[in-house]
Amino acid sequence: MMLYTALIDDAGLFPPTSLHMSDALDRHRRDQERGSPVLTHRFLCPASRLDRLRAEPFTPRRIGLILDTPELPDLDGLPIDIAEAKLPPDRSVEELAHELRRLLPQGVRLFVEVPPRKFVPDVPEGVGLKVRCGGEQPQAFPAAEQLAAFIRFCVAGDIPFKATAGLHHAVRHFDPSLGVDRHGFLNLLLAVCEAVEGRDPVPALRTTDVGHLARISRTVPEQTAKRARQLLVSYGSCSTTTPLDDLRTLQLIEEDA
Repeated sequence: MMLYTALIDDAGLFPPTSLHMSDALDRHRRDQERGSPVLTHRFLCPASRLDRLRAEPFTPRRIGLILDTPELPDLDGLPIDIAEAKLPPDRSVEELAHELRRLLPQGVRLFVEVPPRKFVPDVPEGVGLKVRCGGEQPQAFPAAEQLAAFIRFCVAGDIPFKATAGLHHAVRHFDPSLGVDRHGFLNLLLAVCEAVEGRDPVPALRTTDVGHLARISRTVPEQTAKRARQLLVSYGSCSTTTPLDDLRTLQLIEEDA
């Protein structure tokens, strides 16, 4: 179970689900009440929509702030534990992190989104990375080799990272509407385990063999799982039910988890 504990952030505000704030918070409140250990119970919210969140009667116990505005809004009193920012093409991770760390409340972990194909040698200690695994266009989906290179870089540098977009199901599969293979979150998780143990993560990312992935998942050593999850902190999913349904179908979590 360690492999899946606190794996999934709630990205209900984001495409393709794109829930209204009140609907997203209603769903999040129900998830908190159910208490699945697979969910982080962290609500991902753009900085530009914090005022709308404040107007609602319910506040999540944890908020992941997506920095989508040039200036930070008032963060006072909000339970923000992580912040995520996209790296501008003319900035380095070090420069952006230095600027944002001075503005963010103490204790908030910062993750900087970089393209999986971009080599980033300047990641400061204590700063994580974020990788986009898909989107609304085919070109938003990185090749398995690009994603593998990103994973190897993070493992070698002991850099924690988050993932987002495209990871709708546990196992890699073809999406006919976009004409691309979608990465599976279980593929990603096991690819990190493979890299932790010094093996090539590409085969784990590329396989569509559901039974094979399920069998591998059950044999991951505890120390490997612990290390993998220190690196892969969590990933954002616009659905908080589909990933759980997939894990139950694969019999990797209990029915009531």
